[in-house]
Amino acid sequence: MAENGTDCDQRRLGMNKEQHNGNFTEPSSSNGQKQKEREVRQSIVLWRKPVITMQYFFLETLINLKEWTIKLWHRRRIMASLLVLLAVLTSAYYIEGAHQQYVRYTEKKFLWCAYWVGLGILSSVGLGTGLHTFLLYLGPHIASVTLAAYECNSVDFPEPPYPDQIICPDEEGVEGSISLWTIISKVRLEACMWGAGTAIGELPPYFMARAARLSGAEPDDEEYQEFEEMLEHAQAAQDFASRAKLAVQNLVQKVGFFGILACASIPNPLFDLAGITCGHFLVPFWTFFGATLIGKAIIKMHIQKLFVIITFSKHIVEQMVSLIGAVPGVGPSLQKPFQEYLEAQRMKLRHKADGAPQGENWLSWTFEKLVIVMVCYFILSIINSMAQSYAKRLQQQMHSEEKTK
Repeated sequence: MAENGTDCDQRRLGMNKEQHNGNFTEPSSSNGQKQKEREVRQSIVLWRKPVITMQYFFLETLINLKEWTIKLWHRRRIMASLLVLLAVLTSAYYIEGAHQQYVRYTEKKFLWCAYWVGLGILSSVGLGTGLHTFLLYLGPHIASVTLAAYECNSVDFPEPPYPDQIICPDEEGVEGSISLWTIISKVRLEACMWGAGTAIGELPPYFMARAARLSGAEPDDEEYQEFEEMLEHAQAAQDFASRAKLAVQNLVQKVGFFGILACASIPNPLFDLAGITCGHFLVPFWTFFGATLIGKAIIKMHIQKLFVIITFSKHIVEQMVSLIGAVPGVGPSLQKPFQEYLEAQRMKLRHKADGAPQGENWLSWTFEKLVIVMVCYFILSIINSMAQSYAKRLQQQMHSEEKTK
């Protein structure tokens, strides 16, 4: 399969001219035109052209809604079945009976899993830029559970308020009873759901490259074009980044399932290239998604969990705070807010903060503002990306009109 794909690539890359309006145009002029059009699209951003960007964003949103409505109408039997199933579940949800305890438990678990899967998808798909939800949500959650486990000597936090708020159980645990495996087991569900979400978010590059290969079209996607240029100039690659990308492409193409698994199992900023490679060389869907799911939701997720848990274990945190205080000159002033934050967390865990107003620590304030800034940037990137997609539609429509003249 990979050999046939390589042969097709060589035949396609060997064509040095392309036909346009009955004439043959040099690839250099065509590439120059594409580059100019790409630069025009990239200039459509909110901070440069706010009115045009918002107009194009709303128009692209309407077009996407129309396309999805048509797709759903073509699959109306499936949609009708899903609506019937939804009606049955809704009835079971609202009708009183002995089954309500199972309904409430299922609802709680489903919403909890859906929340982390959604954050995982946002982290990897991003529509142009990913929201770093591990650093903003999952990492702090694991760190909070780790700190609470060592403080309470237990992970049997009362539900509710857990997971919205962590407080120590009434029965004190035995000192030294908390192990690494205990904390891993406590956060395994949300971590694996987040990892599964990141695996789902890697599907768009795969489907885009696969559709382009089957249709023979060349999508105007920067990563896909970079991939094709890398294939064309594979032998001349000199810099480290190009060699690293080429190594990922060769590993995925030649090793297959285990190559994809290896790329997905470690923090790898080049994994989008692995998805494009698999789609381009028509790797079967379940081979790609199965290896990605195992790598991201199981192997990589446990590596990240271990790193956070070890970093925020009790003795490591105490050593880090002591080291901060040892910094000449500014050490004590930097150490104080960290000590105040840890003490405030201990008071909350021990129910000592109830009824007493707590001053907001500057670390908490900074982190909250960081989350707001990153979420706003993520929303802006989606608006810009969709506006640029509509500009691309206009350019394609203009080319189609020129060809019909």
